Order: sequence, then structure tokens, then C-alpha cells
Amino acid sequence: MSPDSQVLLSIGVPTIVILIGMLVNMRQIERLERHMDAQFLALRSEMNARFEAAHQALLRVEGVMDARLKHLEERD
Repeated sequence: MSPDSQVLLSIGVPTIVILIGMLVNMRQIERLERHMDAQFLALRSEMNARFEAAHQALLRVEGVMDARLKHLEERD
């Protein structure tokens, strides 16, 4: 084996393996990003639903309190 081919094999093969490993890692990172985006989207929609439910509950309480106050004002 000539020295040139030894240098090519000793540098070229590990470089190609590292590049392939980087490509695989990038795909895994992209997959993880998509999964995390989906999880955050689900969490955001769940939080919005909870806030909306709390808002509706507060509106009901406000309505009850308003009715009670109106009743007290009419008594006098």
C-alpha cells in the first residue's frame, strides 16, 4: 500500500464516518424539535382551555354578585 493511499484511508474514512454521524444526529435533533413543538402546542391549547374555563367561572361569579347587589339596591 502506498503512503498516499494510507493517508487517504486514515483521514478519509474517519471523516466520512463522522459526517454520516453528524447527518444522523441532525435528523434526530430535528425529530426531537418536532416532538417538542407538538408537546408545547398541546400544552398551550390545554392551558388556554383551562384559562377559558376559569374566565367563564369568574364571569358566572360576577353575574351572581351583580344580581345580589342589584337585589340589595332594590330593597332599599
